[in-house]
Amino acid sequence: MTSTVKTANEESAATPAYSLWQLVMYALRLGTTGFGGPAALVNYMHRDLVEERKWISESDYKEGLALAQLMPGPLAAQLMIYLGYVHYRNFGAAAAGVAFVIPSFLMVVAIGAAYVVYGGLPWMQAVFYGVGACVIGIIAISAYKLATKSIGKDKLLWAIYLVSAIVTVMTESEFVTLFLVAGLLVWMVRAPPKQWFGSGGTPGLLAISAQLPTAVPLAATTDWTVLWQIGVFFAEAGAFVFGSGLAIVPFLYGGVVNEHHWLTERQFVDAVAVAMITPGPVVITVGFIGYLVAGFAGAAVAALATFLPCYFFTVIPAPYFKKYGKHPGVVAFIDGVTAAAIGTITGAVIVLGKRSITDFPTILLGVTTVVLLWKFKKIPEPAIVAAAALIGLVVYPLVHSA
Repeated sequence: MTSTVKTANEESAATPAYSLWQLVMYALRLGTTGFGGPAALVNYMHRDLVEERKWISESDYKEGLALAQLMPGPLAAQLMIYLGYVHYRNFGAAAAGVAFVIPSFLMVVAIGAAYVVYGGLPWMQAVFYGVGACVIGIIAISAYKLATKSIGKDKLLWAIYLVSAIVTVMTESEFVTLFLVAGLLVWMVRAPPKQWFGSGGTPGLLAISAQLPTAVPLAATTDWTVLWQIGVFFAEAGAFVFGSGLAIVPFLYGGVVNEHHWLTERQFVDAVAVAMITPGPVVITVGFIGYLVAGFAGAAVAALATFLPCYFFTVIPAPYFKKYGKHPGVVAFIDGVTAAAIGTITGAVIVLGKRSITDFPTILLGVTTVVLLWKFKKIPEPAIVAAAALIGLVVYPLVHSA
């Protein structure tokens, strides 16, 4: 009798409380209205899918966040892909990933078309002036919520969190090695290998490690078409660049401006600004760049080449994370990686803040955003971002004409 009840409960827990269509619509909405970059987006997913809707369990979410941090490619997109995989496997991962990326892709293509027609975006600096400060406030609140919910009162995890944040601030970059060391440290402290290696953990870890990418440089030759060159270059960006959001920008700059000379430095800066003021993943700047180089076809190839590797780097190791994710050692490893990831996000608030919070009006905008989101939790972030953009259009000319 007991085993029958247990089996029924397990089957009930395994049955998703939502349809794939509902998840796709959620991903589409988040991709349309989710501002704030990866830090804010991963927090929105936790708030909406874990806390409020309860579609995804806390353990599945943490496994997805850890996997997204360990694999190369854009963090928020990979996490959405993994959450689609949880109950609907490969097809669900693909559907959720495409729905999440497509809104911001269409937006940057539309802006790219306007950019080409009108020869630039002179109003972009004013909008980014306001939105950039507002986004820092959104990321700060998101980082705080993630830290308090995921780390709790664990002193070891808080120590990892602080070290990760400090390293990020000092180096202004993310290191996958730091995530790995953090995971291994917590694993060694909480669940030494002897507790689980001999009972089936080893095959899982070996299978996961076998999927880790090995960076093999791809050389461009002069007889390739432009679209082929775009595809190869952006596939490299998606496959071999670790970190989230702006971590891909230096790689893109080196190839797009210095190596291929597809864009001028001014155009590249505008491309990054476009990604920052549109919702969804920051990495969608590749669509804008591709459009400037080769029109809509260039945008489509650049986006597909960037996001396709991260899909495979998510769904290939995902079964092993699902199968062995409940082992004490794996749970400890994931806790360590998660703490390091949240610390990195917190450090990014300071790094990005130094570039966006530059004077009294931007300080006021950032602080006001934090206060509004803290006191009035139901205010939609897109409304705050839109207000900040309007304020930027008004204030920026006054500040810089003085």
